[in-house]
Amino acid sequence: MNDPIGDMLTRIRNSQMRGKSTVMTPASKMRVRVLDVLASEGYIRGYEMKQDANGHPAIEISLKYFEGTPVIREMKRVSKPGRRVYLGVDDIPQVRQGLGVSIVSTSKGVMSDAAARAANVGGEVLCTVF
Repeated sequence: MNDPIGDMLTRIRNSQMRGKSTVMTPASKMRVRVLDVLASEGYIRGYEMKQDANGHPAIEISLKYFEGTPVIREMKRVSKPGRRVYLGVDDIPQVRQGLGVSIVSTSKGVMSDAAARAANVGGEVLCTVF
């Protein structure tokens, strides 16, 4: 698999379109860090470390709905393996005039765009969520 973050975002999108309450994805440190930001911003209920059928580590993500509609309306991968997008702190975009969040991988860890601005660090823009 070339893009584990993109794979996880696609699994979440597909599960929400089907109305699933949880989704399983292979485990990695970067996926956990992205899920930490999604959970702290209120886009998912949470996640739990599990094992898949073959005994490999996996993450079970609990999706969040409001009145039957998914909380996440749009998830878009920005920085891809074929085209990395690095931005300075002044260039990090606001998603939907601040209603959404950009997830940024910085030298101080993976954080939301607001946290990156507060810490005065730029980095690789992984994805945007609205």
